[in-house]
Amino acid sequence: MLDDLKAAVRSLGIKINEIRGDLDLSASEAKIAEKEALSCAPDFWNDREKAEAVLNELTAMKKRAESWKKLFCDYDDITELLQMAESDSDPSWQEELSRSLTDAEKLYEELRLIELLNGEFDRADAYLTIHSGAGGTEACDWVSMLYRMYLRWAEMRGYKTELLDILEAEGGLKSVTVQIKGLYAYGYLKGETGIHRLVRISPFDSNARRHTSFASVFASPVMDENIEVDIRPEDLRIDTYRSSGAGGQHVNTTDSAVRITHLPTGIVVQCQNERSQIKNRATAMNMLRSRLYDLYKKEQDEEREKQNGEKKEISWGNQIRSYVFQPYTMVKDHRTKHEKGNIQAVMDGNISEFMEAFLKWDAKGESAG
Repeated sequence: MLDDLKAAVRSLGIKINEIRGDLDLSASEAKIAEKEALSCAPDFWNDREKAEAVLNELTAMKKRAESWKKLFCDYDDITELLQMAESDSDPSWQEELSRSLTDAEKLYEELRLIELLNGEFDRADAYLTIHSGAGGTEACDWVSMLYRMYLRWAEMRGYKTELLDILEAEGGLKSVTVQIKGLYAYGYLKGETGIHRLVRISPFDSNARRHTSFASVFASPVMDENIEVDIRPEDLRIDTYRSSGAGGQHVNTTDSAVRITHLPTGIVVQCQNERSQIKNRATAMNMLRSRLYDLYKKEQDEEREKQNGEKKEISWGNQIRSYVFQPYTMVKDHRTKHEKGNIQAVMDGNISEFMEAFLKWDAKGESAG
């Protein structure tokens, strides 16, 4: 057992030393000091929304630096425990070493994952839109199932959600858009963009035949208003309509819902969660800015890859994941090859492992075969 522990300590040490130089914690501490000085300015709270964003970023930066420092200290303690275990035959030393090593390895994996969330908007909130595809009533039910899955996932992480737009249909939902609010919401959700495929015996088929349904998921970041995206008024078609709802107090008797179509790209966004048409229009414009920024960035990345002679086999528009209920149960991501047999757990929101697998896969620049 001691030899196994020595090998595990050595392996963890190699991983820690590899990343220690890349972290540049001294630079992080300088940025933390800069943010702290900014938060002490007399006019800091004049713009509450901006102030809260600065404090959230400061909290995240502090947590990152402190967590890595803790891991480095824990590893130093582990090497001392290893020396004690080697020089003393008391089995309690090995037991303590094993526990400390397990905790340190878990912390390393958590922190390594956060380091992968280093994109420009990975810390941001996210807009998540789900549309039904081929499959009719079955596909609308599939949208409802996916919507519930993401809401449960957000709840598990302590994120807040706000329904922005919903289009009900027979059997479920034709489309739904929700804003998910929380640190790294977009970073985790960005890998969910694509086509999600469902295979099951349809509850809507009296002959109990197996059906295949599709739904598209699209995640985009909620961006700072200071980030400019070129949107010309003449490129927009803005329609207003009466918002739908569950009835009662939610029924709106005015045309407050807003749909914006960006004519050059065909991107359509809509919002109906507010009673005010002005507020719905502002939210819809923010969503459009987010979608356009994501589109332009993707085009730039594709052009860069083309110039470099590279070609990705997986694009956002392709099928990314299959959820099979019958004749066996399996959820499989076609990019990362990560799979899980407990489909009920997945539909109840346990999808973080798929997101983490994507982040690791994406960081390696792999492509699915």
